[in-house]
Parts: sequence; structure tokens; C-alpha cells
Amino acid sequence: MNAALISGIQQVGLGVQNVPEAWLWYRRILGFDVPVFDDKAEAPLMTPYTGGAVHQRHAALALNLAGGGGLEIWSFTSRVSQPANFKLELGDLGINAIRFKAPDVKKAHEWVKSQSKEAVGPLVTLPEGEGFWGKDPYGNIFQITSDTSWFQNTGKPVGGVAGVVMGVSDIHKSILFYQTLIQNLEVVYDKTGVFDDLQTTVSGQRFRRVLLRKNFTPEGAFSRLLGNIQIELLQALDREPKKLFENRFWGDCGYIHLCFDALDLATLKTKVQAQGYPFTVDSESSFGMESAAGRFAYVEDPDGTLIEMVETHKLPILKKIGWFLDIQKRKHQKPLPDWMLKMMGLNRVKN
Repeated sequence: MNAALISGIQQVGLGVQNVPEAWLWYRRILGFDVPVFDDKAEAPLMTPYTGGAVHQRHAALALNLAGGGGLEIWSFTSRVSQPANFKLELGDLGINAIRFKAPDVKKAHEWVKSQSKEAVGPLVTLPEGEGFWGKDPYGNIFQITSDTSWFQNTGKPVGGVAGVVMGVSDIHKSILFYQTLIQNLEVVYDKTGVFDDLQTTVSGQRFRRVLLRKNFTPEGAFSRLLGNIQIELLQALDREPKKLFENRFWGDCGYIHLCFDALDLATLKTKVQAQGYPFTVDSESSFGMESAAGRFAYVEDPDGTLIEMVETHKLPILKKIGWFLDIQKRKHQKPLPDWMLKMMGLNRVKN
């Protein structure tokens, strides 16, 4: 079998108007308290998605070291990040929700209900397992559910990013795209109907729901931390869905991209472009983000949702003493030792 080209979900981009405020909420409620970078700079390569102009931004990437992907919390500083001019309905085209994972869903539900002032739904039966839906202070929807892949027991009720719920217009085209991008991405379920857990937001509407999953394999420096990949595709059958970022910029309010940890971006580019999915942005060489660096690229899914891929070149392990890991010097795809990744916890930001 060929080596994997994608090892896991590195992060989901979240557009807000105030990065420190949003990061405080996600640290306190959902445990994203280990910073990878906190950077203010221009975004010159993203002009295809920012009106043709270079804009300044503030971005902070934070991890939950229980395991799972991180959050890149992002805001324009050269303009005001714009919310959508309509209320999102599940099934609208783009990233509808983040799926956070919990070691014990009931305990996670009790914790979030007790700590958050925002709407938290009841415990419900999902097409697979149990979970619940909620919202952050900015109206962004999230789901908390179970997962089988964990990096360590932190004692926290909620872990990192397990995946996303993605609104799509054509399930078949979306499955083809994501299975082209990610090896060994399997269909866990494929169901159509009116779903009880969706009734609080889209009462009576029919959907087709497909869960795609790539189970953890020990390939890639961060694979033990990132764990499984879950992508739930949600197709609205009773209405014409809206595009979440139509007439807005990448980086405006909402979930702006899904980012995968890429192990060989050059080979991946050749593979996906041969199947008709061109890279729309490619830094080509290493691009710095404060104390981290890597090559990054973007491709659009069949509905124009932005998918980022990052091949990490440099990562801060312990900023206080200037300890950075040069990933490019590694000649294999084996996971980093657990103790080394756990050292990043010494960078933890307290509430």
C-alpha cells in the first residue's frame, strides 16, 4: 500500500470579529488552550478569495491535547469581518458545524450546559451513537459526539476536532472528491429521511446524510494527536440550499475552511489535479506563521467550500526556551514520540 498523503484534520478555520475574545471562550468551554501560533500579518496569497486585495489579519491556532484537530481563529484587521446576511440552515453549502469529540458524551453535555451561556440542545441519538448540538457566542453550530481515537487523558470533558458537518448539493460528487483527496475514507452510513436530532433547527425537512471516516493509522508526525477523520455530508432534499460564503470573503465570520495535515503536498497536488480538482492557492515554498512554518495550499470541493492542506515544516515544541522541531529533516512518516507532543502542553494558556 502506498504511504498516506493525508494524516488527519489539522484544524478548522473559524472567522470571527475578535480573536482574543473568541479564543477565551474556546479555551474555557472546549479546552483549546495550547497555542501553536498567534500571528498578525498580511495574507497576500489569499487575494483570489479576498476581493483581489491584500488584507491584514490576526490568526491564532490552538490545540486541545486530549487529541483531535485544532482551531484556527481568524479575523481581518484591515476591515470588519462580515457575517452572512441570512441565518444558516443545516444543509446550506459549506461547513455547517464542527464535530468535537468527547470521552463521555453525557459528562460533556453536563459541562457545556453548566459553563456556556449559549444554546445547548438535548442529548440525542445520532445516526451513529449519541451526541448533542450547541452554538458558540457567535451563532456557529457545533456537535459533540464520541470517537475512538485519543492522544491522552487530560481529564477534560471535551476533546479536539473530530470532523465537520458539511452541507453539499450532490452527495455522489462530494464522496468522489473527498475519497480522491483522502486514502481509505470509508462510508460509515448513508441514510435518507427526517432526522430527530435535526428537528430543533430544520423541522420536518428531509436530508440525505453520509458519514465518511478515515480511521487512525500511524503515518505522519502528528497522526497520534490528530486521530480519526470524520466528515458528515448533509444534503437538503426539500429546499434549494444557500452558499454560506457567497458575496463574502474567505476569513469572514463562520467556518472558513477545513484543513488537513498533508505529508507530501507535491504528490498530493499531482494526484488531485489529475482528477480535475486544481489547486487555487499554493504557497509552493515554506510560509511562516509566527513560530510555525509550512507549505500550504487550497482546493475547492464541488460546492466551492475551501479545503486547505498544510505540509508542516517547523513547529514550536516549547516556545519558552526556543525549542522548535524541523519536520523537513525527518526522512520517514512515523509519528513523533508522545512525550515530545505532550511537551507542547507547557505552552498552555490559562483562562
